[in-house]
Amino acid sequence: MANPQKSGLSDNSIGAMAYFTPIPAIFFLAIRRYNKRPYVRFHSWQSLLFFAFSTLFSYLLAFILPFARFVGAHTLSELRWLTLAIWIAIFLLWLWCVVGALSGRRCKLPIIGNWADEQAYR
Repeated sequence: MANPQKSGLSDNSIGAMAYFTPIPAIFFLAIRRYNKRPYVRFHSWQSLLFFAFSTLFSYLLAFILPFARFVGAHTLSELRWLTLAIWIAIFLLWLWCVVGALSGRRCKLPIIGNWADEQAYR
């Protein structure tokens, strides 16, 4: 008799799905079937922290940019270009994490990657 195939998603695909929104990351941390796997836990925690820092950055920019118009039009234009460059960098970091998770690597982000790694083995 042949060995039955393991059904379900691989850890790599689960780790990548955790980066799309915080909802799958929270789901994977809450469900026993997934939260016992260190690889899935690492990517879920890193995804949640990355989302939190991105959201905090977004609110900070939403607060600062309206005040930049009082400084001058040139400064406002520079801030908008800087904001665009930072958002592109955030997108590229997110894409790097998703591709890394799909390929089976733990792509640790600065600062939050080490903390997520500690949480993965708790």
